[in-house]
Amino acid sequence: MTVTLTIRPALTDAELNELFAAAWPEHRPTAFAPLLTRSLLWVGAHRGSRLIGYVNVVGDGGAHAFILDTTVHPDEQRLGLGVRLVRAAAEQAREHGAHWLHVDYEPHLTGIYARCGFRPTAAGLLAL
Repeated sequence: MTVTLTIRPALTDAELNELFAAAWPEHRPTAFAPLLTRSLLWVGAHRGSRLIGYVNVVGDGGAHAFILDTTVHPDEQRLGLGVRLVRAAAEQAREHGAHWLHVDYEPHLTGIYARCGFRPTAAGLLAL
């Protein structure tokens, strides 16, 4: 069955929590709807009716946008879906007026983000 990417699909908390619980062992049920109202866009990946991938993009209302929550179901990982999601998100962010797309990631994710065209930069982070 083919994987379909959709920009700003209607997603329920139940399907997002199911995906996140499968992909992130520490995930706790979350109310995603209020979070999505602040998003510039999001991309969902479905195989049939099953949500198998997701990425969120938030923006500053100007030149900067930020990739958040790139998530692929473990059964679908290492097949290029994460790269497809991020590239689709990047294209859509560009169409929404962003000139810079930022992403924070842990070292083990360097490969996927490099394949998406990101390059390392020095940045700061403050835990609140």
